[in-house]
Formats: sequence, C-alpha cells, structure tokens
Amino acid sequence: MLGILARILKVLNSETAPAQIAAAVLLALFMGLSPLGAPHNLVLLLLVLVLRVNLSLFLVSLALFSGIAWLLDPLAHSLGQTLLQAGALEGLWTAMYNTDFWRLLGFNNTVLLGQVVVALVLAAPVYFGVTFIVRNYREHLRERIHKSRLMLALKGNKWGRRFYSIYSSLNH
Repeated sequence: MLGILARILKVLNSETAPAQIAAAVLLALFMGLSPLGAPHNLVLLLLVLVLRVNLSLFLVSLALFSGIAWLLDPLAHSLGQTLLQAGALEGLWTAMYNTDFWRLLGFNNTVLLGQVVVALVLAAPVYFGVTFIVRNYREHLRERIHKSRLMLALKGNKWGRRFYSIYSSLNH
C-alpha cells in the first residue's frame, strides 16, 4: 500500500504536466470500464504506450476503474439494452452491425455499449477534475502536507519514517 501511495505522490510531485497525468487517468477510465477482451482496448493500450502518459498512474487508475466497472455492470447492461432496443436508433445499429469494423468492435454487447457510454459521460469531468486536483495539490497542498502534524507524527514511528522518507525524496 505504501508503494502505491508513493507512486501516486511521485507523479503528483513530478514535473509532469497536469494534462499528461489527466490523460493517463482518462485512458485508464476507458480501458477499465470496458470488458477486458474489448477490441478497442488494444487501441487504448497503444495510445498509452505511444503518448507520454505516466504508466504507474495509468496502472493504478486501471485497477480502480476495473473495480468500479464491476459495480457498474448491472447499470451498464441496462443502459446498453435500452440503447440497443431504442426504436429511433434501430437504423444506426443495423448499419453499424452490417459493417465489419463495427461488428468487430462488438457494440452489440449491452454491457460493452453501456460501459462505453458511461465512460464517455465521465470523460470530461474526470479529465478536468484530475487536472484541477493536480494543480491545486501542487500550488496549495504540497507544502502544507509536508509541514503538517501528520507528517511530523509519521516521523515518529518505523512505518511512518519509511513513508516520510519516500515522500521527502519525491518532494525535491
């Protein structure tokens, strides 16, 4: 647990642009909310490897969003089923299914379609929220946390000294 926290703090304290940090979380959102075998996850993985996003934060966020996806599966199934059965969209779904590309992507799967829609709805709030959090942490919280009573208390025990030494080394 200390290792994960240390990695997150390392990213927050690094010179990495907030937009790059938010991009890592955003790609993890799309990949984590999708079923593991979804074909578009290959494209997302390629983007993670090609773009300059933080891999550690991506992996931590992927684990978080995969857990959230498990909880959202019933909602995603219901949403996907509603969209696939909507009479107004029947022509769109038929046209998409009749092309090999869209059939390969598997958007006729209710859970996959529902999770992609949920990810699209959450994309802007997650991106701008992470950017806001990173900027505020760097501008306002970093020094306050470093000088807080909690950090001073952590210096007093074995695990706390280890965490504090990791945090201090990442801070400068």
